[in-house]
Amino acid sequence: MILHESAEMYLETIYILSEGHDLVRSVDIANHMGYSKPTISEWMGKLSKAGYVQVEKNGNVHLTEQGLHIAKSIYERHIVLESMFKALGVDPEIAAEDACRVEHYISDETFHALKHHLEEYAR
Repeated sequence: MILHESAEMYLETIYILSEGHDLVRSVDIANHMGYSKPTISEWMGKLSKAGYVQVEKNGNVHLTEQGLHIAKSIYERHIVLESMFKALGVDPEIAAEDACRVEHYISDETFHALKHHLEEYAR
């Protein structure tokens, strides 16, 4: 299923925050992304309705199995693309920003070819 870039960004953010903390709250997502709490609440409702997250009454947010799968995939794309851009000599800050944009639009075929190339290059 193809998700809107914004939905992917929310799922990826929840995943990243969950890696560093036991609990992820809507306020944590708002602070990390720089969005308002009402915007986060609206998106958590959309993602919950679509089956990607579960939001508890106390505000804790958890990725569902489906949401976790997508979040891990997007995050892997980010890491691989950022590494590739850095290996090409791109400034690390620009590499991170560009990876964040490209991760949502690159085809699976092209991503896997780049990942394979990066793995071969690292040998």
